[in-house]
Amino acid sequence: MSKKVYIFLADGFEDIEGLTVVDLMRRAGITITTVSIKNTKQITTAHGITMLTDTTFCEADFSDADMLVLPGGQPGTTYLGGFEPLTDLVKSFYNNGGKIAAICAAPTVFAEIGLLHGKKATAYPACMDGLGDAVKSEEKVVIDGNITTSRGLGTAIDFSLSLISQLLGQEKADQIAESVVYK
Repeated sequence: MSKKVYIFLADGFEDIEGLTVVDLMRRAGITITTVSIKNTKQITTAHGITMLTDTTFCEADFSDADMLVLPGGQPGTTYLGGFEPLTDLVKSFYNNGGKIAAICAAPTVFAEIGLLHGKKATAYPACMDGLGDAVKSEEKVVIDGNITTSRGLGTAIDFSLSLISQLLGQEKADQIAESVVYK
């Protein structure tokens, strides 16, 4: 049975951080759905690329999710963190044992909603203070229980492969890495 992942996009999300996750997960056979937090599927990335998501937040049903992912970038992260239906979903999903992941500035959203208290986490260097009372790390990817965090654009492949490994196993992640000439 295919794993199901939802990645939440807002205007100003970091192109590479969002789309690398989508690309590599799809290569791995994971069903990943891009979700706009706006009332329209049209999103403009941090670098001015206009794209269409698979669905909007209001149209989606997240009951089949195996993982929820937040990409970084600005002002995308600010919009994600300010969208209460999403932060409520993330809190509820995590509190019910679901896996959540964020990269770059987006781990600060997890801190703002109280999920990083005492957890090991990382973020973009300029955003580390936004992790609150998390145990801060400078590793490329940090996994603490069901929370995965990563540093930024330069760690997007490592982040994506870690998520694939968590969902489908290290062998599958290694196959994807080899198929894209990463390792």
